[in-house]
Amino acid sequence: MHFTELFIRRPVMTTLVMLAILLFGAMSYRYLPVSDLPNVDFPTIMVTANLPGASPETMASAVATPLERQFSTIAGLDSMSSTNALGLSQITLQFNLSRSLDGAAQDVQAAIGKASKQLPPDMPTPPVYQKVNPADQPVLYLAVTSETLPLSAVNEYADTLMAQRISMINGVAQVQVFGEQKYAVRVQLDPQALASRGLGINEVAEAVRKENVNLPTGTLYGTHQAVTVQATGQLTTAEAYRPLIVAYRGGQPVRLSEIGRVINSVSNDKIASWYKTSRAIVLAIQRQPGTNTIEVVDSINKLLPTIRNQVPASVQIVTLYDRSVTIRESVNDVQFTLLLALGLVIMVIFLFLRNFSATVIPSLALPLSIIGTFSVMYLMNYSLDNLSLMALILCVGFVVDDAIVVLENIVRHMEMGEAPFTAAINGSREIGFTILSMTLSLAAVFIPVFFLGGILGRLLHEFAVTIAAAILVSGFVSLTLTPMLCSRFLRPPREERHGRLYNATERIFQGMLHVYDRTLTGVLRHQRFTMIISVLLLVLTLYLLGIIPKGFLPSEDTGSIFTFTEAAQGISFEAMVKEQKALSAIVGQNPYVKNWMSAVGASGPNVAGNTGRLFIRLIPRNQRPGVEEIIQQMRPQLATVPGIRAFMQNLPPIRLGGMLTKSLYQLTLQSPDIKDLYHQAPLLEAKMRTLPGLIDVTSDLQIKNPQVNVVINRDKAATLGVTAQQIEDFFFYD
Repeated sequence: MHFTELFIRRPVMTTLVMLAILLFGAMSYRYLPVSDLPNVDFPTIMVTANLPGASPETMASAVATPLERQFSTIAGLDSMSSTNALGLSQITLQFNLSRSLDGAAQDVQAAIGKASKQLPPDMPTPPVYQKVNPADQPVLYLAVTSETLPLSAVNEYADTLMAQRISMINGVAQVQVFGEQKYAVRVQLDPQALASRGLGINEVAEAVRKENVNLPTGTLYGTHQAVTVQATGQLTTAEAYRPLIVAYRGGQPVRLSEIGRVINSVSNDKIASWYKTSRAIVLAIQRQPGTNTIEVVDSINKLLPTIRNQVPASVQIVTLYDRSVTIRESVNDVQFTLLLALGLVIMVIFLFLRNFSATVIPSLALPLSIIGTFSVMYLMNYSLDNLSLMALILCVGFVVDDAIVVLENIVRHMEMGEAPFTAAINGSREIGFTILSMTLSLAAVFIPVFFLGGILGRLLHEFAVTIAAAILVSGFVSLTLTPMLCSRFLRPPREERHGRLYNATERIFQGMLHVYDRTLTGVLRHQRFTMIISVLLLVLTLYLLGIIPKGFLPSEDTGSIFTFTEAAQGISFEAMVKEQKALSAIVGQNPYVKNWMSAVGASGPNVAGNTGRLFIRLIPRNQRPGVEEIIQQMRPQLATVPGIRAFMQNLPPIRLGGMLTKSLYQLTLQSPDIKDLYHQAPLLEAKMRTLPGLIDVTSDLQIKNPQVNVVINRDKAATLGVTAQQIEDFFFYD
């Protein structure tokens, strides 16, 4: 018995098999994650080390270099880059796609442990790592504001309550806090008051340190009861610090309030962030490489109502940007395109066959093939993204071909006088090998894609597997369901009178057939001329292939603009705030801007005090031009602010490399001689500025910051009883 004959003779079995394909495909569709693109994230880990007060050169030589030596021994490490600033080193490690993120993290932790003995002993904390690519765009921006509470209180809710709980969600790599304002008590000493009492700043600092303690005080054990001892050694407010006795002079106590100002403040008052024009604490949430954006955002959004119930009513939590919204919109557009393609294909089949039953039979192969493909996608851990859905759109025309060929051959046998059942068996048996060869040949076209390596191969694997699976499922449906339906529902053709619509379309089809006959005859008569035209078309195609613009992925309009800001090196915090506010005011006047956040200061990804960032959220796409056009419109407007530069960019859908740069393209310079590197880098930058077609040429090398060199006269310091440590401590405390 032939393969197809088995399904023709057993319609119940065939129906159950098709229902199983339909059921499992529909169930798989419900559990498929939704994303914008397949998972192509390189395993990336960021290591951060802090040594307060250390210069960038010290951080590079004493901290970054020992760590880099150990990291270079890890297998599968593709690239390693480090950034060193005042008291901070950030090392980004990017591994190849064959490494798992968890396995790489274990190797990084082991390397940090090996390098710990070579690191400076006075580091406050050991280096820490996070499973995050610092170049990735955050998936969610949350602005926390209050019109009545001080920023330190708002920061307590944002940092302690929100950031820590969000960090516990599966898939969250880190929560960056912009404009962090942790509560602190500041003591601003008067040098003249210190000198008149013979006090040094180190003595005051030591006295404050000893008087502010929080130590275990133990338990008093009695005969019948044990009492826990709790001492009030910790001071928490400026009011509690002011009467603190620092020393005794002339038998009289010297209190802290007598030698300076003690105020309630924040630990770092040289950073700030704004939501629109109001001071705020902004949380930028980044996902781990390889996790699904929508799943991470949905988990966070489920937690937000609980957090809102726990914070005071005066604290507002605003979603500044949600990456999952544009992903859902993009996927919904592609899904609508898929449904539209299905409808158009069925309509074309009906226009040509002009028979309802003959149209329904091959049309059933379309949804079954696509729904059946969802099962394969689920088993392969794929997602519903733009590429997999595009593969389903492209295969719509492929999957219906097999069913139409089977239908036409069965109809041909019926026109020869055979009964529908016999025609179905004979016709499907006759065409079965052809259908098999067509299906396998179409699927084999995508086999070379499976051998592509790197990020391009990871990106296209899902596309190739999806379209090949749809073609294979359609071949199976065409050899089983289509002949069975033909044997039951297809009727032999008979002479009948047709309506005006049928006759009109028939005349159109006959005219098309006549035109095709005339053109084909002409081509066959002028074979040389046809070959010449074919060669010219081939040459023209190769020429156009050479001159057409090329790129990796087209830019995507996500409704957001990311902007780096950079002022002159050594600019004061107050001047930087003024320049940043001027840029923010220009952004706020743009009619296409919905909301925005702004941040300045050396915190988070900004390692220098002269840098800042603007994140701009645009209004819906149907109410504005494209994001690239808006960037071109705003760039000259922002350039009118003197003393600061703004680098605007539409972040690409896939970020290659582990560095968040001020432009989309970067050139890395390396040299074993650091002086030569410092000399040549500005020359290359200046030369590149003269090249046509390049804008926003800049460098991350910042070595022009004004500095004061203190040369210690050790002999004089020794006669005064002052050590080098005390001198350096003075500048550290200052």
